[in-house]
Amino acid sequence: MDDEVQKTAQDGVLQADVVVVVPDVPQAEKPPAAAAVAKEPLLVPENDEEPVKPKQVEEALETEISKPNGDDQEKVPQSGSFKEESTRVADLLENEKKALEELTQLVQEALNKHEFGGLAMPQQPEATKQDEKKEVVVAEDENESAKEKPKDELVADEPKLETEAVAETVAETNNEPAKEENINLVETEVIEEKIAASADSDTVEDDGAKTVEAIEETIVSVSSSVQPEQSPAAKEPADAKAEVVSEDEGKDVKTEDKVPPEEISSIWGIPLLADERSDVILLKFLRARDFKVKDAFAMLKNTIRWRKEFGINELLEQDLGDDLKKVVFMHGFDKEGHPVCYNVYGEFQNKELYQKTFSDEEKRQNFLRWRIQFLEKSIRKLDFSPGGICTIVQVNDLKNSPGPAKWELRQATKQALQLLQDNYPEFVARQVFINVPWWYLAVNKMISPFLTQRTRSKFVFAGPSKSAETLFRYIAAEQVPVKYGGLSKDGEFANTDAVTEITVKPAAKHTVEFPVNEACFLTWEVRVVGWDVSYGAEFIPSAEDSYTIIIQKARKVASSEEPVVCNNFKIGEPGKVVLTIDNPTSKKKKLLYRLKTKPTSD
Repeated sequence: MDDEVQKTAQDGVLQADVVVVVPDVPQAEKPPAAAAVAKEPLLVPENDEEPVKPKQVEEALETEISKPNGDDQEKVPQSGSFKEESTRVADLLENEKKALEELTQLVQEALNKHEFGGLAMPQQPEATKQDEKKEVVVAEDENESAKEKPKDELVADEPKLETEAVAETVAETNNEPAKEENINLVETEVIEEKIAASADSDTVEDDGAKTVEAIEETIVSVSSSVQPEQSPAAKEPADAKAEVVSEDEGKDVKTEDKVPPEEISSIWGIPLLADERSDVILLKFLRARDFKVKDAFAMLKNTIRWRKEFGINELLEQDLGDDLKKVVFMHGFDKEGHPVCYNVYGEFQNKELYQKTFSDEEKRQNFLRWRIQFLEKSIRKLDFSPGGICTIVQVNDLKNSPGPAKWELRQATKQALQLLQDNYPEFVARQVFINVPWWYLAVNKMISPFLTQRTRSKFVFAGPSKSAETLFRYIAAEQVPVKYGGLSKDGEFANTDAVTEITVKPAAKHTVEFPVNEACFLTWEVRVVGWDVSYGAEFIPSAEDSYTIIIQKARKVASSEEPVVCNNFKIGEPGKVVLTIDNPTSKKKKLLYRLKTKPTSD
């Protein structure tokens, strides 16, 4: 249809008449994106553009492009392109398959050792620490006399052990009883460092306190049970004493294995190791770390630790209200079947809502918890089967955004971005920024350092007059809300009713015809994005002796009027309905329409 329009219209000729004839009524509907996903998982089509390199992205963020149209002189930064990879193991490269196998093995070992259960770092009582230090000093003296090991070697060994993970240190304690005292000293130092770090973090204090208290009780009980065993063993040689203590610790470890701490074996409702969906989850962490297995595994462990500290499972059950339902909401799907999430920052122009959300740290934390809860619920609706849709398109509306002067909003946004990037890898298929104002360039420079190159390559920017056109590149008009230029709204038509898009050239008249061969009740919706054009509708019967019926007298529709016009007409004889759009402006206009028929009751 677009090709026909282009062939008929003559460039440079004013008031050229363009006629579009719809072949049949009712119009054939194209399948909705959501239904297509249900039948067969869709992948993002091939894109010739490669992800932007770091240097190119930085240049794009600083470069301003002037739009060619006369009074459309918007300046927005260029953006890179992103091609979403396959989630099927069979489609991976050999090195990627190997990395996935290695990560799977690490996760399996961690589950066997219950490393995902007791991730919170323990805190030892002062008395226990002093007793342990005394025991370590005595043990070191005995080791020196028994093994005659130089002190320099002991000092040289300690820094090496301090760089290992706590789980590896515990494993070495069980496997090497002879080095027990030296390793206990390292464990104490590592634990003290972790406690100092955790005290500075913004985690949930109640849950952390309960965990620390529980670990303290365990340490006290273990230390009290070991001490009586050591008193008779003091008369034995040092090597024998080490063996006794090692055996006692082995018994304690076995006892703890029987009743392990609460194990976290799933994430976002998907088991860490169970079926093909688990591979899809692990691939997200691998891709977020460029398939570096150790880094991906560390990220996974940190994410599980954060989820436990943040109380994700409890958060899902909480009622945090609906004050922000207009700020962040899900609506429709893009052309590849990804669910679309809209973030409307202009809602915070409401001073009451802004103060209620950001006025102090407690309220900002509540906003963060609401945002995480919303994201968690959205993620659990995704399809994690191989080839399924397991990412989201984010549309960020910056119209009337409070701007960089709002310190509270900047702080909350920065914290949210960091949490999302650290704990929700590869869940965004594309970030579309619309209604981008002039000041966003400066804000974007501040935010960019906190984002990875992979994340930045997914960004798309559009100024106010190009926002609808940009959205239509990725999202069908029937899926785009009316406020953003589409036709998606409550009413006669649903999001599954296909919309036809036509470009009306400047200073041109465009005509659309709906042929009708039988009696019916015809309903249609029409919209010209930005309007400022004339619109009229009429019915022309096929019989020569019949008269033309005016359905809608031609009138100019201003941009401030109702964005969508809905008309209907009862047809009793063969003929055609003709819509006429007259564009007197010097700008191209996007025409959207759709129709449906119903049988008459006669």
